[in-house]
Amino acid sequence: MKRGATGWAVLLVAALVCGLGGWSYARARGDDTLAYAKSRDSALSEGRRHLATLNSLDGTSAGSVNTGLRAWLDSSAGPLHEELKRTRKTDASELTASGTTARAEVTDAALTALDDRTGTARLIATVDIEVTPRTGRAGTQRKRFEATLDRTADGWKVGVLTPIGVGGVG
Repeated sequence: MKRGATGWAVLLVAALVCGLGGWSYARARGDDTLAYAKSRDSALSEGRRHLATLNSLDGTSAGSVNTGLRAWLDSSAGPLHEELKRTRKTDASELTASGTTARAEVTDAALTALDDRTGTARLIATVDIEVTPRTGRAGTQRKRFEATLDRTADGWKVGVLTPIGVGGVG
């Protein structure tokens, strides 16, 4: 009889642990904090990626410049997207003529604001840009930016991009 009671006790404890695990999972799955954290992580990740794209371009040929400008459009939304569309022809001819190539890496970034309800966020970032002119020596520039991100059907995109000077916003 003792074995039977021990078996039932173990079964009861196991059922209780499974029930608590299921309840905990259900609470976490519906947690607004978790959804907000996922949105924050997505905005930061996509913002970093798009910021690097918007500061990179292969200027070695007209085809590669056009590919880069298309990537800029794909990384942008709102006012920045409209500005890039408006200046695309001029940008293409100037960038092809210069032959300069730029490869950017976002070295540090953080969200300073996120409104998940309206689908907007603000990002600050430091970007290292390796610039290689057609002739001359390559060099690296360090720049800081503030970007406004907009959530679109395709994910987060850069809507406004503002360089930040050493002394602050400017």
